[in-house]
Amino acid sequence: MLFDGKSFPQNFTAMQITRIFDLLAYQISKNPKADCLSNKVSGSWKKYSTQDVDHLSNEIALGLIAAGLTKDDKVAIVSQNRPEWMFADFGIQKIGGVSVPMYPTITEDDYNFIFKDADVKIVFVSNEELYHKVKRSLHDVQGVKEIYTFDQVPGAKHWSELTAMGKSLDLKLVQDLMNNVKPEDLLTLIYTSGTTGSPKGVMLTHHNLVSNFTDSAPIVPVDYHAKALSFLPLCHIFERMVTYLYFRVGVSIYYAESMETIADNLKEVKPEIFTTVPRLLEKVYDKIVAKGSELEGIKKSLFFWALNLGLVYDPRIDKGWWYNFQLRLANKIIFKKWREALGGNVVAIVSGGAALQPRLARVFWSAQLMVMEGYGLTETSPVIAVNLPDPKNCYIGTVGPVIKNVEVKIAEDGEILCKGPNVMKGYYKRPDLTSEVIDADGWFHTGDIGEMVEGRFLKITDRKKEMFKTSGGKYVAPQLIENKLKESIFIEQVMVVGNGRKFPSALIVPSFVTLREYASLKNIGYTTDEEMIKHPQVLDKLQREIDKYNEQFAQWEKIKKYWLLPAQWTIDSGELTAKLSLRRKIIESKHEKEIESMYS
Repeated sequence: MLFDGKSFPQNFTAMQITRIFDLLAYQISKNPKADCLSNKVSGSWKKYSTQDVDHLSNEIALGLIAAGLTKDDKVAIVSQNRPEWMFADFGIQKIGGVSVPMYPTITEDDYNFIFKDADVKIVFVSNEELYHKVKRSLHDVQGVKEIYTFDQVPGAKHWSELTAMGKSLDLKLVQDLMNNVKPEDLLTLIYTSGTTGSPKGVMLTHHNLVSNFTDSAPIVPVDYHAKALSFLPLCHIFERMVTYLYFRVGVSIYYAESMETIADNLKEVKPEIFTTVPRLLEKVYDKIVAKGSELEGIKKSLFFWALNLGLVYDPRIDKGWWYNFQLRLANKIIFKKWREALGGNVVAIVSGGAALQPRLARVFWSAQLMVMEGYGLTETSPVIAVNLPDPKNCYIGTVGPVIKNVEVKIAEDGEILCKGPNVMKGYYKRPDLTSEVIDADGWFHTGDIGEMVEGRFLKITDRKKEMFKTSGGKYVAPQLIENKLKESIFIEQVMVVGNGRKFPSALIVPSFVTLREYASLKNIGYTTDEEMIKHPQVLDKLQREIDKYNEQFAQWEKIKKYWLLPAQWTIDSGELTAKLSLRRKIIESKHEKEIESMYS
């Protein structure tokens, strides 16, 4: 055991999980892990047992009590994924407090707004950079008592100073507070970044999250022998709920060092499961294709033969003995290397946060890497539906069947409505906004447009608020077109515009990696990205790509004109939210001249 601190008596178990912190006693009683949580420290993996996590969270709980915090007080966590994140999370829960997780990448103004709006009392931050960023944002905030750091930071209070404050206190104080926490109590406030306006605090209870991971647990294709690599932000509800689900199932959690080291960490940890967003899968796929393009002769032919087999794969359809024979062969000689690149043990990849291109799902499934695409929102804790890891319950192009105990119906205007124990309590201090999205019958209005396929598979077609009408009176669903265009390996990012115009157009950030390969293939001298997006052959190639995908849309939906941009949209430059969603109004504002030129 790594930490010999205060602990509850061994006969304390919570076999029935009704509050999130019950997960610790549950795992200790069922399948205690020697590597419950692990992270890389000085080049080696540092492991914490389930008992360590329990002890350390008790120490934080006692420290919070000593600092004067009581039930329902708010504590912020601003940190990259690491074990300390979870120690703090469980410690806050045990005193009946409310965690307020925040993205490390948001602005100081956003921090300032949230600290004030949530009435935050204490802030945990991970490192020196975030310490100074948070400290600057507190210039006119009165309620925050102290900032504690996970790293040792000069001039800042380390989290060990908080735990030291509680060492003289009786652990029974924590037990008494835990006994007072009810399933309906507020667990966390998660502020949604939104594409416009101030962030809104989503109020999620213990019961919201417990119900969601309980109803999701039966479909997880791994058990307590498995390991998971975690790299999606814990401040986002997707990774947060899945983390609780891992605790419930008994999966060991290893935190990636950074987004840049994911490939190396996958090979080191050799996980059976991990969660991701489609953008990362796209990058993995693009790198694989780029390497395949560099091959020569028979090796190159075999690579694209296997790839083309994968692009038409469908887990629901038996394509006959000849196709199946070829696919088995492709898995032995080509796709085996894909699996090895992900550590060699991956059973399933859970994808959420945005629409997954069907071609990616087909290729990964064909390579025996089951991609479980799901759907949900922060307000629904988050899972509403998910494709299962078996062919009968997976429909590529949809987000799968609705999970147990959650209801979905499609409104007359096509909006997806959801009802169930996973639906939030409401928006913090905003009953007006709450009443806008949760109707009198308890249905949460998701803002997404969708339909049911074969009566049980949910398909998302667009965001309700993002639909626009052309000057001809025709409705256009931009996300549907964007997702289709991004199937092209030449297109990195795209935003469809055309509200009130004669036709839809597109702002496109090309894949410069692919453009370099194309230039080399066509003997085009590559100069700079800015110059290449003006090159006639490049423009002609992009037009042919757009023409190919335009064939799948009605006349009023076809992209008539496009404009290539020389730089990617990022969070730092303001065009993307922390969840990598497009900030459409900001992008339109920045590229007003380019948009106007397409219609002049």
